[in-house]
Amino acid sequence: MKVSDVMSQGCLTCKAGDTLHDATQKMVMRRCGSLPVIDDNDASKLIGIITIRDTMLPLYPNFGEYIHDAKSARDFEDMEENYKRVMCMKIKDVMTPDPMTVASDTPLLKAASYMGLKNLRRIPVVDDGKLTGMVSIGDINRGMFIHNG
Repeated sequence: MKVSDVMSQGCLTCKAGDTLHDATQKMVMRRCGSLPVIDDNDASKLIGIITIRDTMLPLYPNFGEYIHDAKSARDFEDMEENYKRVMCMKIKDVMTPDPMTVASDTPLLKAASYMGLKNLRRIPVVDDGKLTGMVSIGDINRGMFIHNG
């Protein structure tokens, strides 16, 4: 079985200049945990990936802040005030650039192995330098255990 047998095509994308609000809204409305980030000038060129976790991390104190001042690092009112600023940030500032990808002809278990090694839930599918879809661990599980069983 190949990635092409289970992957999603025509996936939702975003651009590096979009805001975190734009990306978060798309992910929440479509119930997906990540979006491929495409080049502003070439909609088929993958330049990164953003996850729902990436959009949330800027809201929380980093480990160093927490260690030095655990009490004020947990100022939830301040975090809530920070929300508006964070949601205006650009995707390019928090995305993972040049993400791991697979090709549509990659064997399913090979893709699953890559995902397992890197603890990824989704991975972009790129053929001949062009984004052709996304494959998730759920897609792989359905392909391996439901459709192939």
